[in-house]
Amino acid sequence: MAGLSESQRKFYEEALQQTRREIQEIEGQIQEELSRVKERIAELQVAQKAARQMYDAACQRLGIANDLEGDASGG
Repeated sequence: MAGLSESQRKFYEEALQQTRREIQEIEGQIQEELSRVKERIAELQVAQKAARQMYDAACQRLGIANDLEGDASGG
């Protein structure tokens, strides 16, 4: 590290270590949040699938076309 005094070098090395720890901590938090979101999405998809099955059954019982059949937003 040309041009840095010993105290400057030490300052930047400590900053480097501290920010590396912060980055790793934040990455861990991101992964935890992603895991929670993925779990919640899976729960919602299961609920949506069940509701679609009920909707389809009701359409069949009423003898009407299922207007949600083939909907791209569905599971």
